[in-house]
Amino acid sequence: MISRREFIKAGAACAGVAASGCIGLAKAGSRVPSYLKGYEDIYAEDPRKAALKYFREVKFGLFMHYGLYSLLEGHWKGEHSKPAEWVQYRGKIRVKEYEKLASRFTAEKFDADFITDMVLDAGMRYINLTTRHHDSFCLFDSKYTEFKSTNSAAKRDLVGELSEQCRKKGLGFYLYYSHGRDWRHPHAPNNDGWGGSARPKYDPPEESYKYGEDHDLQIYVEFMKNQITELLTNYGPIGAIWLDGIGTPRSRPDKIHLFKCQELYDHIHSLQPQVLVSYKQGLLGTEDFKAPERNFKGTSDVPLEICDTLQPHSWGYDSADNKGHKTADQVMETLAGAKSMNANLLLNTGPLPDGSIHPDDVKTLREVGRRLRK
Repeated sequence: MISRREFIKAGAACAGVAASGCIGLAKAGSRVPSYLKGYEDIYAEDPRKAALKYFREVKFGLFMHYGLYSLLEGHWKGEHSKPAEWVQYRGKIRVKEYEKLASRFTAEKFDADFITDMVLDAGMRYINLTTRHHDSFCLFDSKYTEFKSTNSAAKRDLVGELSEQCRKKGLGFYLYYSHGRDWRHPHAPNNDGWGGSARPKYDPPEESYKYGEDHDLQIYVEFMKNQITELLTNYGPIGAIWLDGIGTPRSRPDKIHLFKCQELYDHIHSLQPQVLVSYKQGLLGTEDFKAPERNFKGTSDVPLEICDTLQPHSWGYDSADNKGHKTADQVMETLAGAKSMNANLLLNTGPLPDGSIHPDDVKTLREVGRRLRK
């Protein structure tokens, strides 16, 4: 019997060969992203419409929170931080101290080939990776910062590695990007003008931040636009830009316009017309889909994605949150709950400090895939 991976490879091999029976390829051509095979006719008419139809139908994806915070496992100087990816904020770790973690970030067991095979075997159809979390450390090579994985001990572009494997195997590749919060950039939103946990509450104030008249939010806004441009020009076809940090712009409705979000959305669509845009529960109301966290009880007039964790609480790996990872029974129940809301389930794993996937999560996802195939 042909394996799922062999089936995906066979499907990819027929790209551009009309005689093979791949519907619409002769019309749409090789420019159709590999994850949208089967949607060629819709893509030729409207790329974003094809991407939305794909998103509505695939139902199940993998979220991955990985970064420098993974090395601390949710702990700093004996104190525990929940969730683990907020350890810099909760622990009030100084910017210069936090950046030292890059020298320990090896990602030696981050294996994009293994991850994408695991995703396919689990019955998932897309992956969302934290390209840059609130700490501003980038898992991609950016010319707009030195704080990135290519400058770390790893010397690797993890976004590039995962993008290549997703493209080969016909998986959608979605990119998480922290927008409303940045705990490193000098001109990111400050606590004196914004709420929503904009900055760690340092005492004395962080010297690297800009304050008062020296602070210019537009420098940060331009920085984000430049980085998102890199993500959409250097890594092949992307399924979605998934923005986070909504609490900060929402804390000042009178100043939301300063983030120039609609301009950013339009820019994203101009770079890759199929790319969907999400900003958590929806900031402007013009996003393509909503992606609230677990326990969401509302309704949505656009496609919906519910985000939940395999760890009991934390998104990034947390050694104190290491007991009670979701079982296959629990994941199936969570999937059924999302289905009852006509929503996708974006299920998160927090890779271990070395980049490997937690064994409990591998076991659970393997069993979920087996059940879904039945």
